[in-house]
Amino acid sequence: MSPRNNKPPAVVAELGRPETPEETAARKAENSANHRNRQTINNLVYSLLATLALVAVIVLIVPRGNPTATKPAVDYPSIAQQAQGSEPDALLVPKLPADWKSNNAELRTKTSDGVDSWYIGFVTPKQQFIGVTQGFKANDSWVSDQVNKSRIKDTREIDGVTWDVYDNRTSSSDDGNVEYALTTTAGDSTIIVFGTADDAEFRTMASSLADQIHSLGGDK
Repeated sequence: MSPRNNKPPAVVAELGRPETPEETAARKAENSANHRNRQTINNLVYSLLATLALVAVIVLIVPRGNPTATKPAVDYPSIAQQAQGSEPDALLVPKLPADWKSNNAELRTKTSDGVDSWYIGFVTPKQQFIGVTQGFKANDSWVSDQVNKSRIKDTREIDGVTWDVYDNRTSSSDDGNVEYALTTTAGDSTIIVFGTADDAEFRTMASSLADQIHSLGGDK
């Protein structure tokens, strides 16, 4: 039998000579590590894609309400009726057109300022906000807090009721929902009408309260 021909070790281009056994082992270890890293990255990408697919499925199958649908209006006359008699004056109940919607109504008692108050919040026909707060035996400090410590700018008479006017519409400070406010007193009540609406909608609200304010002993 003729002797087996042994091939000489291949010359590595980068080295210009054959690899040593140690270099061969190091190269194979590095290639193995690179392969594992690529597998890890691929697995992360596959996991991310699977998570996104699951989220998409959940979004598609979970029922969602109509984004333009509005919540049912709060029945503030019924809430007021249940609380009537618990305060020194009757709770005011605005009588407004059907396109005015109440989104909150509550009698606030045991407050930190010591003043009980009846509050109703409204979304106006022009999608603005008007709130009505009726404080019982309130003091000047309470009124100042309700109008964000703004100052009286004018007075305004609406249906025989004289209101102090707080107008912050041109103010550079952030007055929240108290861009404009009207305040008056009657009996043991201090009434504050405040919000972001225009003059016409404030007049509508003030007019809806006028007869009840007169019955409490307000301006006539």
